[in-house]
Amino acid sequence: MMERVVIVGTGLIGASVGLALRRAGFAGTLIGIDMNAEEAAEAKRMGAVDRIVAPATGERALEVCATADVVVLAVPVMAIMGWIDKLAPVLAPQTLVTDAGSTKLAIWKLARASFLGVGRARFLPGHPMAGKESGGAGLAEAKLFDGAMWLFTPLDEALTELEVEWRAWVTKFGCRTMDLDAARHDRICAWVSHLPQMVATAMAALYEDEFAREPGMADDFRAIGGRALREMTRLGASPYTMWRDVAQTNTEPIAATIFALEQRLAHLRENLKTPGLREEFVKANRFRRER
Repeated sequence: MMERVVIVGTGLIGASVGLALRRAGFAGTLIGIDMNAEEAAEAKRMGAVDRIVAPATGERALEVCATADVVVLAVPVMAIMGWIDKLAPVLAPQTLVTDAGSTKLAIWKLARASFLGVGRARFLPGHPMAGKESGGAGLAEAKLFDGAMWLFTPLDEALTELEVEWRAWVTKFGCRTMDLDAARHDRICAWVSHLPQMVATAMAALYEDEFAREPGMADDFRAIGGRALREMTRLGASPYTMWRDVAQTNTEPIAATIFALEQRLAHLRENLKTPGLREEFVKANRFRRER
């Protein structure tokens, strides 16, 4: 039974997990671990965790994790992989580790090598398709996962009681759930999540360069630019530290989607005065109507 949860990483996702658990009725203990003492303190102030483990507390994070029923790794992908290496040797077999990483294949491979086997803790790779363009515990909210899809890429088909229980809590957050092969997860997320981020980043960076070349344009952009500009560049505020890890662990699928978009944009450029432009709008309108 899940009575003690340790959340590693008390930023937007980690703190939101704590708040969502409380809203869903979890009455057990929530402990937050974060190297950023301010983030951890904010998560505690908000009620996302009951107590915190940060450098200033003097507690040893691994020893605290070893007392948990469930450890939730809500940090960037590379940090998740570092925690896997540290946790696998010290956790008891009855412990469940799960994560909220944006890519899954690299984590899945490492987790299989580290956790599968007699006497090892269990690992359930997960990915909530939720978030905001900015991070931090201060932006966390219990309803962040309402209506969101929480993806899982299990290491094997057999689930323990604790894994079933964790998945039930995720449903109580207001999430829908889906199981995917880890490689398929990364290919799909490259299209539905990673490509939009790269497009928004490229557009925002392009505008920034244009402003530098013609400083007067910045004022005109702000005066004239409307909802379309704001929506298309909103994701440009996302933190590099998270997306660096996504790009490094899902490089080929992301590169493939960017190349496909480059080809599509070239097609548009070459057909600005031909019926080909209308065909693209027809396809785009159909996509929006049917989905």
